[in-house]
Amino acid sequence: MIARIATAVVLSLLLSMSVQAAPSAQARREIQGLMEALSTSSCEFQRNGTWHGREEARKHLQRKYDYLLKKNLVDTAEQFIERAASKSSISGRAYQVRCPGQPAQPAAVWFKAKLDASRGSGAPGR
Repeated sequence: MIARIATAVVLSLLLSMSVQAAPSAQARREIQGLMEALSTSSCEFQRNGTWHGREEARKHLQRKYDYLLKKNLVDTAEQFIERAASKSSISGRAYQVRCPGQPAQPAAVWFKAKLDASRGSGAPGR
């Protein structure tokens, strides 16, 4: 009886560890591609009401991504968008992206369009 309980505990621990897998190589490429898309664009990035240049924005998102990796909280590009690139983890305010000649839009929408375009399933991003 005790052996069965111990086996069940070990199995559940192993299963929970496998759920927290690191991002695949494909997901890492997609996430880096999203950050690269921002840093090579002529767009600005707004967080907490202040507009930032693309390089500063990339550094900020890289720090958030590194934190999520450390905590095993990001496995996919979609999770990166949702957990790092959409809103402030402190204030909860949505991030915005503003490209020349276009109105500002939620960063989540901008990054999702870039992800779709990179996968060949969406119109080219801005």
